[in-house]
Amino acid sequence: MLRWFLVVLLAALAPSAWAASPVQRIVVLGDSLSAAYGLQAGSGWVDLLRSRLETHSPAYQVVNASISGETTAGGLARMPEALSGNTPAVVILELGANDALRGLPLEAPRTNLSRIIEMCQAAGARVLLVGTEIPVNYGPQYRDGLRTMYRDLARDFNVPLVPFLLDGVALDAALMQDDGLHPNARAQPRVLENVWPALEGMLKR
Repeated sequence: MLRWFLVVLLAALAPSAWAASPVQRIVVLGDSLSAAYGLQAGSGWVDLLRSRLETHSPAYQVVNASISGETTAGGLARMPEALSGNTPAVVILELGANDALRGLPLEAPRTNLSRIIEMCQAAGARVLLVGTEIPVNYGPQYRDGLRTMYRDLARDFNVPLVPFLLDGVALDAALMQDDGLHPNARAQPRVLENVWPALEGMLKR
């Protein structure tokens, strides 16, 4: 009887010991490269990430807020809703490719990405910045400027950087869709591996 009483008493005084760990959200804010453009549902790298976390870090839940065609301005406009609706622990910020493909002056995406990172950090979310590359016909000055933009943002805000989401993919025709811009289903595991090392170090088990 005494033992039973002690068990009941401890359960009443310390319910947190049996409580499930709170879910922490990882929000992916990206464009078509993260929205699985041209792929069957469930086959994109974000979906593969979700599956990996189920066994590696089950306390994390992935929310894919990526939209095909998204620009840094569009991402910035959606940030208040993304933050208030999800309260993310981590934001994977994969934007800028569509700004660059339009040849926009880099000051605009730099400003937009800066504001997005500031909003995330003010909300208590850690940011993983994911960079991009553009075709050689845009010229070395613009391409170098794009690389420098991501490096500077990572340094200025002290956030980890994946320099190029499609590293090892973009120049391999067997891993790209016919448009030459989007990775196919075979490429998605490689895309995830480009992101995973940086992301894994941000996860609290």
